[in-house]
Amino acid sequence: MSSRAGLDPAARVQWIDLAPLLFVVLWSTGFIAAKAGLHDVGPYHFLLLRFALVSSLLGLTAWLSQAPWPRSPRSIVHIAVAGVLIHAGYLGGVFTALRQGLGAGEVALLVGLQPVLTAAFAARWLGETVGMRRWAGLLLGLVGVTLVLLPRLQGLSGFANAPAGVPAAAVALFAISLGTVYQKRFCATMDLRSGGAIQYACSGLVLAAMISPEDAAPVWSWRLVLALAWLVLVLSVGAVGLLYQLLRRGAASRVASLFYLVPPVTTLMGWAIFDESLHPSTLVGMACVMLALLLIR
Repeated sequence: MSSRAGLDPAARVQWIDLAPLLFVVLWSTGFIAAKAGLHDVGPYHFLLLRFALVSSLLGLTAWLSQAPWPRSPRSIVHIAVAGVLIHAGYLGGVFTALRQGLGAGEVALLVGLQPVLTAAFAARWLGETVGMRRWAGLLLGLVGVTLVLLPRLQGLSGFANAPAGVPAAAVALFAISLGTVYQKRFCATMDLRSGGAIQYACSGLVLAAMISPEDAAPVWSWRLVLALAWLVLVLSVGAVGLLYQLLRRGAASRVASLFYLVPPVTTLMGWAIFDESLHPSTLVGMACVMLALLLIR
């Protein structure tokens, strides 16, 4: 989060080259950490704890480092809207869909439409040119993600058995897609420390309103503490900070295409950590995703 003005040009180029890969790896670990932490707490309590902790951390960091805060109410509103969409809207929608009984594979498939939807939003509201080659890559990436997720999908029955989960997943899809474009258009110059504190605080307020008596309160354990620490420091500070930096430097549609890599990388982590099997369709899907990114980027 600190300035890289002191880096020499060669070091700066290396950082830019590695940032997309680092973002994908860090973002993918979030699913592993969430899977561990949800053993000891309900999903909305879990998100509320995460947002409260990261907001406090970033707020304290902004105060100690004398970071600039937005001066106009208009800027604060833009920052808050982007944060609520990217954090509360996306994660809240995903967890709501899962709570309504929609399978993890079905949720991931619906949210996997994000790069395509983000490209459409970016073309409309950011004036980005998305040529035929990039559209071909976006569609091929969607095919690849579908193949990666195929072993976890339950077919049409997965959607039919939990119809209430589909709108929630759609909310997550539109929230992260629109939030990505909104962040680039209205919050590109926000300070990541003070702006992040505002975004997570507002997202926490939204999540607090979503908590119901059925959502389990935390049962504190080392597993929960470590999961929260990882999600706060590595995901909410590290990965989201990288996402915002990438949005500042590149087209929103290209940055969004990186999310195609998340299911393959998460699948590989599940294979390495939890000894989950790798299906042939998963390997073919990974190859499609890599080819798609070459076309897009």
